[in-house]
Amino acid sequence: MASSTMNRWLRPEVYPLFAAMGVAVGICGFQLVRNICINPDVRVSKENRAAGVLENFTEGQKYSEHFLRKYVRNKYKLLLINLNSRNRPGM
Repeated sequence: MASSTMNRWLRPEVYPLFAAMGVAVGICGFQLVRNICINPDVRVSKENRAAGVLENFTEGQKYSEHFLRKYVRNKYKLLLINLNSRNRPGM
């Protein structure tokens, strides 16, 4: 029984599925850990939960304006720059 299951799922055709699922689980795990550890709205300890709603705008701004968002903000947002520049009217 176990060998037939292994032969069914461990084929080279299934490797991209495993890779895609691994990437998806990794992204979800990263977001979970990031939110639990550094999100100012998530409070795990009992003392922090008792504080209620906090007016911590600077901490929230620091959390939402992370490195990747700052890096991408002023970049050119088109993926296929050469192809898109040829198809624009007036160019």
